[in-house]
Amino acid sequence: MIKLENSLSFAKQLDQEDNLSDYRNLFHIPKDTNKEELIYFCGNSLGLQPKSTKSFIDKEMEDWANLGVRGWSNAKKPWLKYHSYLTNEMANIVGAKPIEIVIMNTLTVNLHLMMVSFYRPTKSKFKIILEADAFPSDIYAVESQLAHHGHNIEDGIILWETKNKENKYEDLENIFLENKDEIALVLIGGVNYYTGEYFNLKKITELGHKYNSMVGFDCAHAAGNVKLDLHEVGADFAIWCSYKYLNSGPGNLSGCFVHERHAYNDDINRFRGWWGNDLKNRFNMREPYQTMAGAEGWQISTPTILAMAAIKASLEIFNAAGMKELCNKSALLTSYLEFLLQDLNSKKISIITPKDVQSRGCQISIEISDPDKDFHKNLTDLGVITDWRDPNVIRCAPTPLYNSFTDVFMFVEKLKQLL
Repeated sequence: MIKLENSLSFAKQLDQEDNLSDYRNLFHIPKDTNKEELIYFCGNSLGLQPKSTKSFIDKEMEDWANLGVRGWSNAKKPWLKYHSYLTNEMANIVGAKPIEIVIMNTLTVNLHLMMVSFYRPTKSKFKIILEADAFPSDIYAVESQLAHHGHNIEDGIILWETKNKENKYEDLENIFLENKDEIALVLIGGVNYYTGEYFNLKKITELGHKYNSMVGFDCAHAAGNVKLDLHEVGADFAIWCSYKYLNSGPGNLSGCFVHERHAYNDDINRFRGWWGNDLKNRFNMREPYQTMAGAEGWQISTPTILAMAAIKASLEIFNAAGMKELCNKSALLTSYLEFLLQDLNSKKISIITPKDVQSRGCQISIEISDPDKDFHKNLTDLGVITDWRDPNVIRCAPTPLYNSFTDVFMFVEKLKQLL
């Protein structure tokens, strides 16, 4: 274990020893009005733009200009199969088999599509478990699904308290025991957006399946951040966005995982569209629908090629860097940030993210005691881009692809000015 030191020279030494440090040069780093690079710790909200993204999009623009509709078959990467060019690299990032992965739609749309298939409530078995303080969009989606199926929202949602609880998984099992056979679905954020806690997905899945419930994960804050092993975890489904840690651009497409055991089950209820129809039948307009095998069978609409080109640019960077190496650096970055924050010895701040590096990704959430209303604005004015969540939490995400140990040191120095 490295002995950490609170000094700029030590931070620079860590950067010199960092095998991933050159990846920072592959990204556009936002600058202030004086052309000085900002400290950008907001990859948990919107990842930075790879410098290669423009060329990937420009190539498809060029093929569109030169080929028109023939681009579907004659582009350098024919558009008809473009979604499949993302599959292997995305599967590596989330720990899945290629047949379990598809890129389509956006995050909450995919969540609804997954619940169409995997939330099949009955009169007695209709309840859904969410972690307390789940991301609001998940809550809204669950509420609307309950209402759609004619169930009372207050009766249908069970919140699993997780914050600062060592016995949280025992509590989760107690929820199943107390509700007997009434839990239809467990839907948990793989990494909680607020605290940054990375849950034990395998344990959650095993509990859900033990009590005959479907299990799904919203991995929006986990994909590209922590080492996911979705196939091994065994969940029925997972969804994630690509614009946070996966750096594909604002509002870009979402990823879907559907476990291999569902790959050939055409009896699963799902909404259909022509892109989920097997390719050999897709253009035979009068042939019966034949569902594609695997996660691709959940596609509905024609893919958006320009958006996927941006995803492809980022995935190639991830493929070169490797998730194992990124997670190792992330653990050291957050450990250094945690060390420096504790070294401030300030009663005005506390860390609400788990101390165990295996129970978090690159986000450290800092609770500020009685902050001035301009606290976060003042931090921004000092050249730091973080995310503020009411009432008093700063979410900081030193991201291993483009953040440095010097960034971490300078952030704490600037935070010190405001405490």
